[in-house]
Amino acid sequence: MEYTHKPVLLQECLEGLNIRPDGIYVDGTLGRAGHSREIVRRLAGGRLICIDRDQAALDAAPERMAGYMDKVTLVHSNFGEIADVLGKLGVTGADGMLFDLGVSSPQLDDGSRGFSYLQDAPLDMRMDQSASRTACDVVNGWSQEELKRILWQYGEERYAGLIAAALVRAREKEPIRTTGQLAELIRQAMPAKARREKQHPAKRSFQAIRIAVNDELGEVERMLEHVLDLLNPGGRLAVISFHSLEDRLVKTAFAQWAKGCTCPPDFPVCVCGKKPRVRLIGKRPIVAGEAELEENPRSRSAKLRIAEKL
Repeated sequence: MEYTHKPVLLQECLEGLNIRPDGIYVDGTLGRAGHSREIVRRLAGGRLICIDRDQAALDAAPERMAGYMDKVTLVHSNFGEIADVLGKLGVTGADGMLFDLGVSSPQLDDGSRGFSYLQDAPLDMRMDQSASRTACDVVNGWSQEELKRILWQYGEERYAGLIAAALVRAREKEPIRTTGQLAELIRQAMPAKARREKQHPAKRSFQAIRIAVNDELGEVERMLEHVLDLLNPGGRLAVISFHSLEDRLVKTAFAQWAKGCTCPPDFPVCVCGKKPRVRLIGKRPIVAGEAELEENPRSRSAKLRIAEKL
């Protein structure tokens, strides 16, 4: 299958990373190499380390970055393991890192991967197909309360309770094995007025289950825990988020790093001694302009935050 892929906020990322031709850069979410290809084109003597948990993305990379692979290192891993990845490569500091937290377009477009509620396929949703946990495991094995929690927390699904109860009732008769079965059960569990909304009834629930299957928020937390220590002074960190929960994690971490001092506001002087560790590039997140929104509707929910290590 031939895919079309438009990297989100591409020019904004390239400008934000402030790329040096001889620098070391990390694309923690290679995907279909849209961002990576443009980063590596700007390197002369530098190096680009590309990480992805999806082996299909790594397999496609040499063709997509043909002519530049002498400057590229491909790594099959999760970006939450960034410290281990760079440690094994002997990299003590990077000059820039980019993390695009969205699901790559081919994963969504390839119905066989089980991410889509529009195509019937085995209930999978694994970004890393060597991982053990699938959407089938979650839907058929997790408790009703846990299903309700993830649907509400990760999908902001207001009918989470009704849907979780319906899934448990259905799986008691027979396992839920396909995306088509799941989407229809979700649709039937919702009130008639909700089924008439413009948005597909299963969209929020599929998002929630996907996040749970891949521990997406956990990966973001682990990345944020280590990433700043792995940047060289003056290095830039750029993160694109598509979900409010992800963006909240990034926003909070950036704010803490930029503030430094953790003393209570009523303290007359600082006693913690903590100094700001980054300079925020822009006070607000960068979002897509009208031209990009017209060309690439998937950019609508994207937010880019950039910080420079002091």
